[in-house]
Amino acid sequence: MRFQLLGPLSIANGDETAVLKPSKPTSLLAALLLHPNSVVSTGYLLRALWDEEQPATARAALQTCVLRLRRIFAKYGIDGAAIESVPGGYRMHASDRTLDLVRFRALADTPAGEDAEGELYRLKEALALWHGPLLANVASRMLHRDALPGLVEERLRVLERVCDLELAAGQCRQVLVDLWDTVRDHPGRERFAEQLIEALYRTGRQAEALAEYRAVKERLHDELGIDPGPGLQRLELAILRAEDLGPLSPAPRAALPAPARAQLTAAGDPSAALVGAPEEPAPTGARPARVAATATALTVQVPRTVTAAVPAAPAPRAVPGFTGRVRERAELARRLLADGGEGALVVVSGAPGIGKTALALQTAHEVRDSFPGGVTVVTMSRPDGSVLTSEEAAAQLRPAEPDTGRRLLVLDDVASGWQVRPLLPAPEGAAVLLTSRRGLAAVVATHGGAVHRLDVLPAADSRSLLAALLGEERTAAEPRATAELAELCGHFPLALRIAAARLLTRPGLTVAACLDWLAGNPPARLTLAEDPRLSVPAVLGQALDALDPEAGAAFLHLGAEADGGIVHPADVPERFGDAETVLEQLAEAGLLEDGPPGPYRMHSFLQLYARWHHRTKSAEPAAVPH
Repeated sequence: MRFQLLGPLSIANGDETAVLKPSKPTSLLAALLLHPNSVVSTGYLLRALWDEEQPATARAALQTCVLRLRRIFAKYGIDGAAIESVPGGYRMHASDRTLDLVRFRALADTPAGEDAEGELYRLKEALALWHGPLLANVASRMLHRDALPGLVEERLRVLERVCDLELAAGQCRQVLVDLWDTVRDHPGRERFAEQLIEALYRTGRQAEALAEYRAVKERLHDELGIDPGPGLQRLELAILRAEDLGPLSPAPRAALPAPARAQLTAAGDPSAALVGAPEEPAPTGARPARVAATATALTVQVPRTVTAAVPAAPAPRAVPGFTGRVRERAELARRLLADGGEGALVVVSGAPGIGKTALALQTAHEVRDSFPGGVTVVTMSRPDGSVLTSEEAAAQLRPAEPDTGRRLLVLDDVASGWQVRPLLPAPEGAAVLLTSRRGLAAVVATHGGAVHRLDVLPAADSRSLLAALLGEERTAAEPRATAELAELCGHFPLALRIAAARLLTRPGLTVAACLDWLAGNPPARLTLAEDPRLSVPAVLGQALDALDPEAGAAFLHLGAEADGGIVHPADVPERFGDAETVLEQLAEAGLLEDGPPGPYRMHSFLQLYARWHHRTKSAEPAAVPH
């Protein structure tokens, strides 16, 4: 059992989560968990429950609330002794295994000697613990007023550090994903605005960067009567001069505030918690000092002339561990090189996670010598699922240098035909390789070309992929478990790579043990927290969110009801609309295969996901009032 505080207050057991109803015991639990392993005074708890309008029987009622809370604990198999009565108040023991707030602070703390890559991985894992509106089911006005701002501040400090590290690592597009909403939600934090503007400029979007600066400047002037800080002003000057910002070193790491660090110590040693605390304990909600990273504002490097707004993309490398797809690679190469590759157009389509990108990049790597003008790869979507506009994509398609020869353009993860039609025919007669969940039939109909629809890997190729990623020795030692793991993953390359990554990061874990754990809930457990692109729920969820609501609901219904994955129009209830239209939408989105004149087919792994998603949504409690 574990408590989840970084969202609606809930109790989780494995993959099942119970969101508590708004009540006095729920507010009491929140007040205790906000100060884990510390004595929380009776006066503080009384204010958390009744604010300044305490009844005459408040202290007796508090004891009753404690008893009610212990009964709730018994319902979920939690020892009532977890709430300890001590002189002056109560204390709630928690560790990083039983409370997400303690886990978050442990991850946000800075181990000595850790490199930037490790720190970024750890901080992203910390941010992934936040799962919705903070304490939405806790009715305490006092906690929302006094404690929540401090928790929000802790999260923003971590997000600020993550963006610093991503900028330093050159991951400017990921910074944009992280910051768009954050800048709007927290307009008073200039550092976020500074990071967003810098990321826009470093990705060649100078006009947008200047527009964002001017919006920040106007807001600060209108609302506070002040000008932007020195960091923003220096950044604006660098953009106006088209200066090269140069490499950025991440700002020094900021240590946890003293209350949080003390609670981490107490989590490891309950006896270290303060006994006999003052009537009002130092609340974790107290707003900590401004992050040190803010003080170390961006300094512009020695000016150098920017020679190109968008640097040339390097030629694609071989995809690590790529195996199989021999026939598909040969066919793609034949199509791309036909007539010298002049004006060739090929679409690779298929279900989410089925390996379209890997096949396209591997093929591009193998034929690169036949394109002396170079290979340019443009990802047509962002990690959050939003799509690039045609203009943004065109800005990344660098012009070919004169007399260099024919080129190959790889446009990956195309959302629909409207996104790429303005880019076709390709400049200088370049060959174009598109990947998309959709068939892009309209594009092929108007511009010619061919469509290759990918299916799941054959069983032998799935095992070969696991062997290539894990090593032949490890898979040969457990051939049966390896084959069963491939089957569990539905022979989807995305799922296979996630499972392999989990095994690679745990050298002592056997394939059989990993298989047993994943089998308990495959769709939910096939995920890597640090990257939404390596998460089955995230990737398939984005595909589902892109559908009309009726089509998405129909997919979940068919996944739960389809017999052996075979789907007929008669299987679509009338409430979802015209059956043929709905099925064609699902097939076009890559969630169904085949179709008229025969029946449609749903991959077994997609059906497993649909059943899990349907079951999860059905089990969700009703929304609680704020």
